Amino acid sequence: MSKTEFKMPKMGESITEGTIINWMINEGDSFEEGDILLEVATDKVDNEVPAPASGKMLEYKFKAKDVVPVGEVIAVLELSGEKGVAKSSRNAPEKIIAKSQTSEKPKAQKQVSKPASFKVNENVFISPLVDAIARENHISYEELARISGTGKDGRLRKSDVSNYLENGRPFQFAQPVPEVSGFQIPDLKFDKGKGKIVEMDRMRQMISDHMVFSKHTSPHVTAYVEADLTEMVNWRNKNKAAFQKKYNEKLTFTPLFIECVAMAITDFPMINSTLDGTNIIVKEEINIGMATALPSGNLIVPVVKNADKKDLKELAKTTNELVGKSRDNKLKADDTKGGTFTISNVGTFGSLMGTPIINQPEAAILATGIIKKRAEVIERKEGDTIEIRQMMYLSLSFDHRIVDGYLAGSFLRRIADYMEKFDSKRKI
Repeated sequence: MSKTEFKMPKMGESITEGTIINWMINEGDSFEEGDILLEVATDKVDNEVPAPASGKMLEYKFKAKDVVPVGEVIAVLELSGEKGVAKSSRNAPEKIIAKSQTSEKPKAQKQVSKPASFKVNENVFISPLVDAIARENHISYEELARISGTGKDGRLRKSDVSNYLENGRPFQFAQPVPEVSGFQIPDLKFDKGKGKIVEMDRMRQMISDHMVFSKHTSPHVTAYVEADLTEMVNWRNKNKAAFQKKYNEKLTFTPLFIECVAMAITDFPMINSTLDGTNIIVKEEINIGMATALPSGNLIVPVVKNADKKDLKELAKTTNELVGKSRDNKLKADDTKGGTFTISNVGTFGSLMGTPIINQPEAAILATGIIKKRAEVIERKEGDTIEIRQMMYLSLSFDHRIVDGYLAGSFLRRIADYMEKFDSKRKI
């Protein structure tokens, strides 16, 4: 046995320091070669640092959350063998340690059939690395809790999640096993019938995962209002031909809706936010996504960037371009990134209203229904009258972790107010 100074490894050409996330081996505990000694975070990625050889942890030089320069001694180990990596750790701090890998290849796991039940890992700890992998693959925290962790105290490691994905996510739709006797959720065997098998394409699978992830992540609440769009509809009908002639752009309702929503977000900026752990990030930019149908029937959400800073001509041009790209399958990655709020116009499909699912990681989504003529009672100074008005229902689904009912209701009502108070004398 020999004492060895274990130094902060270099984890990339541009990396000069790392933050100790957590020590995986306690002082005085023994470990085997390849066991994870600690987890280190950099500005690029989280890393699991393996033991260079079997031995014992004698002393920590730094504690969790400390930021340590590359090459600084972070622990004193007692190693049983002088292997190449151990010597490098002691004599050559610039030695690169592979990201998130141990010195041994992980043992291949046996393929498992999809079970009908699972045990919940009640003490699951989600590291930033595991969290990033889960978000990328649309795995909810509830599903992560079903995966058995091989780290210290049952902690989930990157390899645990990778193996879980390779095995086909066997616990994705499993039911929990009750800890006590009593009523158990029956494992129902539904008769799904016979018919033509249509395999989901890649985008449909991604949409499916994203929707399930959203419902698992955000407690959804939906609020409703109706708006009288008579003035807006009449103005558009009167000016759409002149607008196209002047600007060479079609004037649909989409830019008019986006304009109203952007003004309402300016009034209620907390709607334009996202949740990051226990922090709420209120976005500075107002980037409004618009759910758009692709030729395949799938939906995609191109984003109108800085919608609050565009006039109607610019909004019409941008929305028309994005819709055209969507229909021609020419959208670029940047066209769908950076959204802070989404509008889904379910009225284009003839729907009266909808209960949309939040487009993660946003805080809310608006659905606009069909514009329909109805007989309405109108209050005027000379008395009530019954008139034919252009009415539309609006529904707002919001994340109740961030947005409460008062804020959601006020914001939704403000959108309707802007729509109803549309200036019918507006010049194009």
